[in-house]
Amino acid sequence: MRSGRRWLRCVAPAIMAFVVYIVYTGAARLYDITTGAIAAVAVGALMGTLVVADWRKSLSIRRLGWLALYTLKYFFVHEVRAHAEMIRKCLGPKMDISPSIVRVPIRSRTGFGVTMVSIAITNTPGTVVVDLDEEKGVLYVHWLFTKTLVDSEAYREVAEDFDRYAQRVFE
Repeated sequence: MRSGRRWLRCVAPAIMAFVVYIVYTGAARLYDITTGAIAAVAVGALMGTLVVADWRKSLSIRRLGWLALYTLKYFFVHEVRAHAEMIRKCLGPKMDISPSIVRVPIRSRTGFGVTMVSIAITNTPGTVVVDLDEEKGVLYVHWLFTKTLVDSEAYREVAEDFDRYAQRVFE
């Protein structure tokens, strides 16, 4: 690959790293923006050639738009709702836990899509992915407050929204 186009593979990981840095620091002062930009360039340079196969797809406005929408929805809706529910259950008069490992079939097939769904589930309080059967497209999830053991219902409760966004971003 010509070095002139090689840098294009680094742009998407750098943008993603910068956005994540700014969101996690929660600040937009000059120092934070400068530090975030330096870290983002380093991440983009180190990871771009490893994680981006086709720079045209990684810079697709449609995919980046879905990723931005997913990120906002995940951090400000799913995470807030899950943490509030966990706090309510922990501080309530009786903590009704019903832990189970459930089969959650997912539709994402790319490595990045499956990873995105798995990380989202694991980062959500009360659920953690404990195994993956890639051939069947099934995640095994330890669910602290199990509502159902039926695969399709577990998918709707645990992974449907994450999976839908993963497909839009990575497939």
